[in-house]
Amino acid sequence: MPVAGPESQDINSGTSQSGPQYAFVKLTADIVKQVEEFGPAAIVATFGDNRPPPEIRFGIGDVVSVSIFEAAAGGLFIPSEAGVRPGNFVTLPNEPVDTAGNITVPYAGAIKAADRTPAQVEQEIVNAIKNRAIEPQVVVALTTQNTSLISVLGEVNTPSRFPAQPAGEHILDAITRGGGIKDQGYDSWVVLERRGKRAAMPFGSLVYQPENNIWVWPGDTVYVYQEPQTFLAFGASGQQGQFNFGAWRVTLAEAVGKAGGLLDVQADPASVYLYRREPRELAEKIGIDCSKFVGPTVPVVYNVNFRDPGGYFLGTKFQIRNKDVIFAANAPSVEIAKFLQFVQVMINTGNDAVVTGTNVQLYRLYAHTKSY
Repeated sequence: MPVAGPESQDINSGTSQSGPQYAFVKLTADIVKQVEEFGPAAIVATFGDNRPPPEIRFGIGDVVSVSIFEAAAGGLFIPSEAGVRPGNFVTLPNEPVDTAGNITVPYAGAIKAADRTPAQVEQEIVNAIKNRAIEPQVVVALTTQNTSLISVLGEVNTPSRFPAQPAGEHILDAITRGGGIKDQGYDSWVVLERRGKRAAMPFGSLVYQPENNIWVWPGDTVYVYQEPQTFLAFGASGQQGQFNFGAWRVTLAEAVGKAGGLLDVQADPASVYLYRREPRELAEKIGIDCSKFVGPTVPVVYNVNFRDPGGYFLGTKFQIRNKDVIFAANAPSVEIAKFLQFVQVMINTGNDAVVTGTNVQLYRLYAHTKSY
C-alpha cells in the first residue's frame, strides 16, 4: 500500500535492507541527560587545546626597537663625558626583521630574531657584547607588529586583521574586535582555521557551550558565515518539508510543533522518530554496541513516545541539531483503513462492470423489441 515512509515495526527492528545499519534507541530521561551533557563540540574535538596561546614571537617584517644599558659611562655605547645623556643607555633606530629573520646590532652583528621571543633576542645580544660593554642589559620591544596577526572575516561588521594580544583572547573576543556579527546569530556559523586544520560550529554553541570558546592563537583565521540551521519532517505530521530553526536552539517538541504537530487521524504518537549521526564516543556512552559500525559516527534512530504523557517532557529537553530528520509513522489502523478502502475500490469497480454489462443487455433487448 502507498505509504510516506517505513512502518513503525520496521524501524523498531533496528535493521535496514538496503541502507546503512543503524542503532535504535528509545528516549529516556537518562538518555536525554547524557546526550545533552555531551553536546556538539566540534571545535574542541578538532583542536583539543584549551591552553592560552603561545608567547608572541617576532616574525619577518616586524619592526623592533633595541635599547642597550650599561652599568657605567665610558663603555662600548655610553661616552665617558658626564651629562651627555640622561642615562647610561642608548636606543638604536627601529629596525624591521629582514627576510633572513635577522636584525643588526652594532658590535653584535646579525642577531636571529624570527620565531624568537623578546627575552631570547635580548639574551643573544647580551652574550654578543658582554665582553666589550660594561655589564650590559638589553631591552627589545615590538614596535610595529606585522606578523602574529588574527584575521576575522565574513559576516561581521568590521572584517579586519589585527595583532594578537599578548594576554591572549578567545574566539568571541576576536569576533568582538571584528565589530561583532551582523545579525542576532541564529543562522551564523563560525569557522576556526589554524595551521591547516579547520572546524565549524553554530555561533550559539560558543555562547551555550563555553568550552567551545577556546583561545585564538597568532595566525588563526576566524570566518563567520550565514547558513540557516534546518531539520526535515516527514510522515504523519501536519506539514512535510525543510524547516529553519529560527532560534538559538530548538527542542524535539518545538520541532514537531513547527511541522504542524501530529495528524490526529493518521499519526501514531508512540512512533515518532529522530534520525541523526552521533559521535562514536557518545554512542558508546548511551549503551550502543558500536562493533558493527565503521567510522567516527554512528547512525542512530531515537524513538519518543508521545502517547505517554511524560514523553512531552522528554521532547522539551531533547535538542534538535542541524540536518536532523523527524519521521512520524502512521498508526497501524491507518494501514488497515487503506487496505479496506482498496478492497472497496475493487468491489466498486466490479460492481460498475456488472451494472454496465446489465445496462448494455437491457439496451439491446429494448432496441430489438422496438424493431418489431
